[in-house]
Amino acid sequence: MITRRTALRALGFAAVGTTSLPSKINPLFAQDSNTSTLFNNVLAIPPLASGTRADDSTHYQLTLQKGSKQFIPGKTTATFGINGDYLGPTLLMKRDDSVALSVHNQLGEPSTLHWHGFHVPATEDGGPKQQIEDGATWNPSFKVAQNGGTYWYHSHVLHNTGEQVYKGLAGMILVQDEQEEALGLPSDYGVDDIPLIVQDRRFSSDGSFSYMSRYDDLVIGAHGDTLLVNGTTQGFFEPSTRLVRFRLLNAANARTFVFAFSDGREFQQIASDGGLLNAPVAMTSLELAPAERAEILVDFSDGNEVMLRSLAMQPNFPEFPGALSRIMRSLNAQAFDVLRIKPLATLSGETTVPAHLTNIERMAASDDLYQREFRISMGFGSRSGEDRGPGTGARTGLGGGHGGGHSIINGRVMNMNFINETVALNSTEIWVLSNNSPMSHPFHVHHGQFQILDRNGELPPDNEMGWKDTVRVGSGETVRIIMRFEDFADAENPYMYHCHILEHEDQGMMGQFVVV
Repeated sequence: MITRRTALRALGFAAVGTTSLPSKINPLFAQDSNTSTLFNNVLAIPPLASGTRADDSTHYQLTLQKGSKQFIPGKTTATFGINGDYLGPTLLMKRDDSVALSVHNQLGEPSTLHWHGFHVPATEDGGPKQQIEDGATWNPSFKVAQNGGTYWYHSHVLHNTGEQVYKGLAGMILVQDEQEEALGLPSDYGVDDIPLIVQDRRFSSDGSFSYMSRYDDLVIGAHGDTLLVNGTTQGFFEPSTRLVRFRLLNAANARTFVFAFSDGREFQQIASDGGLLNAPVAMTSLELAPAERAEILVDFSDGNEVMLRSLAMQPNFPEFPGALSRIMRSLNAQAFDVLRIKPLATLSGETTVPAHLTNIERMAASDDLYQREFRISMGFGSRSGEDRGPGTGARTGLGGGHGGGHSIINGRVMNMNFINETVALNSTEIWVLSNNSPMSHPFHVHHGQFQILDRNGELPPDNEMGWKDTVRVGSGETVRIIMRFEDFADAENPYMYHCHILEHEDQGMMGQFVVV
């Protein structure tokens, strides 16, 4: 029997054997086989916004605006941005600080901004309930309650999140705290502390975004053939220090990345979604689904040039006639070069990585904790879940054959007028996430951070033993998470839980819960 751990070990073994293989080049960038001019665009570093102090709070001014950018040489792409043409500034915040934000919408259409991973009141969360009409300004304020770590913000407008994020409405948030600062980790932003906002996009021949232009996008979400890192195509970075801290954010709408280096070098993961891990975890490949984050430390003291890549994932879906099998077998099966890295001739700094980072108290499951079940299902001919009725195709209950339907959780499509769950304030709950669809889904819970108890009854790997706000749930897999619901009660304003494949979210794979 193939378990998830076995599959991950197999993937890691395959990764080492495939890192020397070149990835395909989008013909819009290279019209011939000469790639000598590729990956020479200096990696853009989003500007760092520290805010301004007034009235015992740190204030940030954000404007959602239309823009344009040349991703493709000689071609202009219409975009959305935050205080710029594409993406937004990196917001620097400090734990326990009070912050006040002014978000002005100049897009010509409604939008929102959600503070992904933050523990805030429901009214300040930036979900669909906090819609900002065109021309209006939203003024959320809250106390920063997060551990030091890497978070992000993005559009969360109902039924149109996918397109707005695709166009550029997203940015990173860095939270600092005293414990993290005391470790002496690389922290010079843009020098040895590097944000990497990784996205895939597809372009039309005129340079415009080609969003939702294929049937496949309806089924598995919008996948592209061109990678952007901080909005840079064919990016190039020159480390000036021996040790570099990369803050990896999978900001793709739907694609899962498996990050590795072309020479198979080892790196240390030091943080996940909600901050530091107990100790560094040595790795040679790292899988991140949409919305997941990881901080890694990489040693470049050998001076060798290397490519950061995303490895192709091996398909394991059965082959049978029809579009569904073709789509599922092609899912995340493409390899990409992500970022060319060429260290300077002279490097500064040390290479020491702290052996201990923090102390995470694991939350314990017990029989007296309330347990909720969430079943993730799909339609689109996938014959998702228990339905094994008439039709052709694989009758596994995880996909195949005929059938319509929607992207749903517990059999329901998202309805703004329906509260799916009511949670008691100051309670700790176990949520059981089961996936009876033919593909993996990243499950995100608003309100704060949780811990993963187990995957199919087995403990998660070491790099998933920290705080999380998004968890991958594979096809046929059951994942249990445990979460504390505290500080904020509101019977009228809900939080969301949803698949973070944005097209699935927009189609209705989302629900609402209130804390009372």
